[in-house]
Parts: sequence; C-alpha cells; structure tokens
Amino acid sequence: MADPRTPRHRILGIDPGSRNTGFAVIDSDGHHSIRVASGCIRVGEHPWPERLGLIFDQVAAIVAAHQPHEMAVEQLIFARDPTAALKLGQARGAILCAGLKGGLIVHEYSPKSVKLAVVGTGGAEKSQVQHMVRVLLALPETPSEDEADALAIALCHAHSMGIPARKRAAASWRDWRP
Repeated sequence: MADPRTPRHRILGIDPGSRNTGFAVIDSDGHHSIRVASGCIRVGEHPWPERLGLIFDQVAAIVAAHQPHEMAVEQLIFARDPTAALKLGQARGAILCAGLKGGLIVHEYSPKSVKLAVVGTGGAEKSQVQHMVRVLLALPETPSEDEADALAIALCHAHSMGIPARKRAAASWRDWRP
C-alpha cells in the first residue's frame, strides 16, 4: 500500500454508452491506485433527448461529489451501424460537456490503448479486462463489463501520467512516434 502522505491524483474514467455508461473514480500516485467509487449510469428506455440529459446530469453529479482532477474517456473508434455511432457520439458529447463544465481536464484513449495499458495486449477480451482490473485494484469481486471498462480507462490514464499527450495516444508501441 502506498504511503498515505503521498499526494494522490483523482481520476474519473468513463466508458460511454447510449443505455449504460460505466464510471469509475480512482486515486492514484501513478504507481498505486485505489478505487474510490464505480458503477454504471443506466438511462433505460427514456426518449433519446432525455437519456442525454440524464447522462449529463449524472456525470455532473459524480464530478461534484468526488471532485476528480481529470477525466479519461474512451474514444469512439469504429461502429458498423451509423445510427448507433451517432448516438454513442452524442452520449460522449454529453459526458465531455459535463466534465468540462465541472472544470476537468479531459483525456481520450482508444479501446486498444486501454487494453494494452491494463492487460498488456490491445486485443484483450472483456473478461481479461475485468480480471486485471480486479487484480490491479484488489477488488473483492469482479466488476460488470461497463464498470470494468471505466476502471480500466482510469487506470490507463493513471499509468500514463507524465507522458506527453502525443506519445500517450498511441494505441500500441508500433503506433508510437517520438
């Protein structure tokens, strides 16, 4: 366990979704991290504009309650269904606006970068991410997929603190350019 006098950096990780949005708040010194809070924002079957409002309001409430220093959000890389991609992009917009309105610095990571940082391979399965998040944070039980993804995004950012943004954004070592 880290020395309690060590300054901690609070990070909010978000795994965007149009129905279920995973969130995680961790404290980290860059080497050791602990979970402060995590869960899933579920907006159900409300009409689409109301869902966006609920996502915005709930992310804003998490920011107000936990006072993170920064927010890390998963990027949208690829979607087969253009309608689904548009909705996910709109949900990401609500999330980003809530974080920015709360005064957070926002960072974005590709799914491949997150998996690489947490599991060690960019092609990891969901179950591998869930397992590694549980191990890295010494969680008593395996988190849900959305919650585990949010925790992984927060851990990815914690592990990359101090790395310049252009190097941090690489999805793998093959993509990295000095």
